[in-house]
Amino acid sequence: MHLILTVLQIVFSTILILTILLQQKSSGLGSAIGGSGNDFQVQKRGAEKFLANVTVFFAILFCLNAFLIPFFPE
Repeated sequence: MHLILTVLQIVFSTILILTILLQQKSSGLGSAIGGSGNDFQVQKRGAEKFLANVTVFFAILFCLNAFLIPFFPE
């Protein structure tokens, strides 16, 4: 069981990295500090919203799996 959870952790982390890298560059923390100069908030639509939801989903799976791994010894 430990091996399965470890492999799943690698898969979740790879997918999470890819979904984060695919997101739009200007929607990061730098724009909140003053990098972009836009004073209005844009709502996510279409593929951007789907990608954000997929990222949140895999982040939750990654965290839950990380908490489960120590409970199943090798």
